[in-house]
Amino acid sequence: MPQYDLYHNEVKNALSKEGWTINNDPYTLEYKGLRLYADLGAEKLLVAEKLERKIAVEIKVFNSPSQVTELQKAIGQYNMYQSILHRVTPDRKLYLAISEEVYCDFFQKPAIQDIVSDQNINLIIFDPDREVITQWLS
Repeated sequence: MPQYDLYHNEVKNALSKEGWTINNDPYTLEYKGLRLYADLGAEKLLVAEKLERKIAVEIKVFNSPSQVTELQKAIGQYNMYQSILHRVTPDRKLYLAISEEVYCDFFQKPAIQDIVSDQNINLIIFDPDREVITQWLS
């Protein structure tokens, strides 16, 4: 089993506050003998639309000396998860969860914005102190 990220519980609580039901902690991805673990799986019933939205969330802290190296690892992990999700649960949307501080600093660099856009990475921006989601970016 994987180790929890520093902000695991904060993201989990923030999703719950928005009406998401955490149904997988961690969310196991299995495909052709490969087993990977995204941090969370969640579902939310949208009554007005009579739909159920499903997401998988990978939480990243970006607290190492090289945020670029952290991003490289995160993109590789995100792309692997996305590839498997596409095959086994195509109705589940993948998100990368990052703190507001990381988003406002590192992710505002034009080169980083281009990379995130080119890679089609969906983001959840959260405030770890208040345990709330401040933005959903797709």
